[in-house]
Amino acid sequence: MNGNRFGRLFQVTTFGESHGEAMGCTVSGCPAGLELSEDDIQEDLDRRKPGQSMITTSRGEPDAVSIKSGVQDGYTTGTPIGLVIQNKDARSGKYEPFITAPRPSHGDFTYSAKFGTRNWGGGGRSSARETVNWVAAGAIAKKLLAREGIELKGHVNQIGDIEAPDVSFEEMLEHSEENDVRCAHPETADEMQDLIADYQEEGDSIGGSIYFEAQGVPVGLGAPRFDSLSARLGQAMMAVPATTAFEFGLGTEAAEWTGKDRNDDWEFDDSEAHRASDESGDEPRTWGNPTPVENDHGGIQGGISSGEPIYGEVTLHAPTSIPKSQQTADWETGELKEEKVIGRHDPVLPPRGVPVVEAMLALTLVDFMLLSGRLNPDRVDDQPGEYDTDYHPSNPNNE
Repeated sequence: MNGNRFGRLFQVTTFGESHGEAMGCTVSGCPAGLELSEDDIQEDLDRRKPGQSMITTSRGEPDAVSIKSGVQDGYTTGTPIGLVIQNKDARSGKYEPFITAPRPSHGDFTYSAKFGTRNWGGGGRSSARETVNWVAAGAIAKKLLAREGIELKGHVNQIGDIEAPDVSFEEMLEHSEENDVRCAHPETADEMQDLIADYQEEGDSIGGSIYFEAQGVPVGLGAPRFDSLSARLGQAMMAVPATTAFEFGLGTEAAEWTGKDRNDDWEFDDSEAHRASDESGDEPRTWGNPTPVENDHGGIQGGISSGEPIYGEVTLHAPTSIPKSQQTADWETGELKEEKVIGRHDPVLPPRGVPVVEAMLALTLVDFMLLSGRLNPDRVDDQPGEYDTDYHPSNPNNE
């Protein structure tokens, strides 16, 4: 099975299955000298883990991460970082009816048809539980980006037909973690919570979407065509389980805008002035960098970051594991039968999906920061040849 690695220079290779012994990943390409602890990673894992509220699955997974390699005395060494998260509360028995009778709209049939076998417990490799690895790796990427002044955040902007009004980045930082829905607009969050509870009571589920934004991204990340920043972001976000759409900037709304209305006019940013000699020999004149007046392009022009905030949206369909009776076809017995997916499942995905979307955004951006030379791939202090550093291990015999 291919497709288990993400990134070019900052590479994440994952392993594990929903009801296997453990989940885990190897992060290659993280520069040396980054201060890193298990607590740094655990903070984001706790935002993704199950059982954190009444609108998430009750599966009791602590999702405690263990760093197995790549860190010495609290700092990364530049070697691959090994991360392991044990599975503690798997109950595979409830999935036995679906070993040869695939659950509707899951990966059961397609996995079996492709490989001739599959780990059926909890969906195996196709389970969204695998995103625990992405969030763990994304926490490391976030720390690297923060050193460069890049900050990112996501929040749930829609559940069903309830949509939150636009909120600022500051409001997202302040309010999105204050409620179980992770919506940065408190009044809308209450409405969303009530709607989710209604579907949960009916034994059904509902879809929604996540808005994301990154501030402080420099000009020049991305390359034309197939390595454009928007193309790589699309790949990252469409990999998130249950994603049906990804958009940036105006997204699908751009279909309703004229070229004149959508195009971002240019002006000069006087905060960073350049000097050039006037041909007439007069005193040198100054002007700032060209900067767009608006940001309807979502921080990406020509596939390359423009220096403006990058923002977009990811749409997730309703969870497919629901306790309502659904028809399946058992290829071993030739029967059509009604089955219920009995187990512990989320009635809605965006609340726990926020840290997953943030992780994929961070992983994409940090990879481009390395590819563009904004980050030294060897060490975060960018001092090649220096060996007596603050983060090099000390010899205890010299103390």
